[in-house]
Amino acid sequence: MPAFNEALRLPDTLILLRAALADLGVPCRVTVVDNASTDGTAEVVTGAPAGPVPVRLLWCGKPGKGFAVRTGVLASDARYVGFCDADLATAPAILGRVLSLLTEGADAVVGSRAHPESIVQQRHSLLRRWGAVAFRGAVRQVVRGVSETQCGFKFFRNDVARRAFAPLRCGGFAFDVEVLGRAERAGARLVEVPVDWVDVPGSRFSPVRHGWQSFVDVAKIQWRLRGADVAPATPMLTPMPVVTIPVTPDVTGGTATVGMRP
Repeated sequence: MPAFNEALRLPDTLILLRAALADLGVPCRVTVVDNASTDGTAEVVTGAPAGPVPVRLLWCGKPGKGFAVRTGVLASDARYVGFCDADLATAPAILGRVLSLLTEGADAVVGSRAHPESIVQQRHSLLRRWGAVAFRGAVRQVVRGVSETQCGFKFFRNDVARRAFAPLRCGGFAFDVEVLGRAERAGARLVEVPVDWVDVPGSRFSPVRHGWQSFVDVAKIQWRLRGADVAPATPMLTPMPVVTIPVTPDVTGGTATVGMRP
């Protein structure tokens, strides 16, 4: 979970997310990546109460949501790894379905507000809604397997995530486009799922300040990936055995084990 000055929202977010993860009945861990916050974000994380789902704090001094997510993903030793936003706009109740899809063979599960079964409550301005339509049109030149790339709720098989995130160069709000574009070109099987999504006040994205830059970033990403054709999705892989390994104590003093590919 990337976090920039999220001290006010994180306490409730961590309670809800950890409860949803605990309900899965498998070893899980929450990693919060402090993206050079200037408020008490780090103190909120380190002060989180111990529980069945441990919390870990990482630091990313390079500004940009994409770089913060990259830091957390590459630090993960779990079999599956994903990210969600600190405002928890996407209801975490869908995590069970996400886990099922991954264990059944999906390489990446992408939450999509454009899915016909999604329930979306938004208060966006007309400018932002039309901008989103135009942005999706531009993104189709890079990512063809999903109808929306910008919902902050995506989960991957660890090896697929590393292949997509390790060379990431876009740290802005369009980083998802580069990640999914790289995964798709590597032959990853992307599965789009509907979400229950609420437009939570306090978004860091500004159509005026960030909108034009996102279009520029998509153009750069398209140029960057121009020589890589989209590979056909790989067939369902044979599930690999999961081994449990000890993890260093989390910041709240608890411990956990995580699943990892041998």
